[in-house]
Amino acid sequence: MSSVPSEIRSSAPVQLSRRWQWGSKQPISFLMEQAVQNPGVISLAAGLVDHQTLPVAETRSAAAALLADETLAKQALQYGTTQGSERLRRQLLTHLAGLEKCPVDRLGIDAEQLVLTTGSQQLLSLIGEVLLDPGDIVLAAAPTYFAFLGTLNGLGARTIPVATDAGGLQIDALERELKRLEKVGELSRVKLIYVVSYYENPTGISLAADRRAVVVEVARRWSKQQRILVLEDAAYREIRFDGPDLPSLWSFDQAHDTVLLAQTFSKSFSPGFRVGYGVVPRELVAPLCDRKGNEDFGSANFNQHLLATVLERGLYAEHVSMLRQTYRAKRDAMLTAADRYFGGIDGVQWVHPHGGLYVWMTLPETFDTGFDGPFFSHATQVERVMYVPGDVCYAGPAETRPRNQMRLSYGTQTPAGIDEGMRRLASAVRKFVE
Repeated sequence: MSSVPSEIRSSAPVQLSRRWQWGSKQPISFLMEQAVQNPGVISLAAGLVDHQTLPVAETRSAAAALLADETLAKQALQYGTTQGSERLRRQLLTHLAGLEKCPVDRLGIDAEQLVLTTGSQQLLSLIGEVLLDPGDIVLAAAPTYFAFLGTLNGLGARTIPVATDAGGLQIDALERELKRLEKVGELSRVKLIYVVSYYENPTGISLAADRRAVVVEVARRWSKQQRILVLEDAAYREIRFDGPDLPSLWSFDQAHDTVLLAQTFSKSFSPGFRVGYGVVPRELVAPLCDRKGNEDFGSANFNQHLLATVLERGLYAEHVSMLRQTYRAKRDAMLTAADRYFGGIDGVQWVHPHGGLYVWMTLPETFDTGFDGPFFSHATQVERVMYVPGDVCYAGPAETRPRNQMRLSYGTQTPAGIDEGMRRLASAVRKFVE
């Protein structure tokens, strides 16, 4: 109870912004609330990294080396720049060249086209703020990363879903949507095509090799009234277990004026560092930094210097190798459990991912996996297992979204926990099948 006397408290309500209204009540908040309220639940929902894999020894070593150099330590402890540490940006050119399998001088960019952010999520938000006015259109896979859908909602943008299959975004469906928008006079509102290119959150699917160059070509060809940019979210690029080693969409943009590449070290090293980066067309660097400067004057400078030291001292690659082995074992545990517990249930299908943290499961069409349905309640409260309902990963009106899918994460659980969680989830499914 407030100790402020009632006679001096204002009776007028706080007037919240329209942007808050557009972006409120996001699924992530509800999921966190459920996790707190149900501590005994096995979570196959959390898209977090494995706590046991966090790089304590590597970070300790890098921090000691950084702080032992008094000049460099004082640079790291001072304010940085809005664009981010030049030292780290130069390191990232080498890192990116390694991913692209080419020498640095063949990348076709310099460090001035890199912008460091607080994780890649901040970059996604900044791109939306710089490019999108209320009512502008983003074309995105159906389904796609639900946190970015919330960001777009908060900007008042219109996200239009584009059909997908086992190879990711369908090119024919993308072309049809662009033709439709041109026909109704809305092509000028299309600003972005959003693609999670590797081991997508939520499906685990990677965009097929033969579609990557085509997406860039489609964006260029349909840039009739204004440039349509491709936002390539490659957050899971380095968490690859098997399958093809695919080139980025960015690598097919030879002029580097169409694709914005977003990457992060949150999944491949440490989310606590909160270091992400974007490789962006040169003409977008200043607008992004202008907007970013209004928010933070620059992301955490010490963390950027610490990560630069990790890269310089060769501490990163071995850690990523360990992560791949750890998550591959977890992926295998979830797929084995899916075969064991769901194999005999008619109409249940799941994706076999080659990397990342997620398995996408589809149940018979009669199921409703939504937050407000009896199945979610039974799974969390009776079987004590949690998942992410698939409908939150779709753009468009609620009534048009599939309601019979689930995103399952193997990131935080042990193989034994994954097996038990899948057993509980199958038990819940069987309850609603019978």
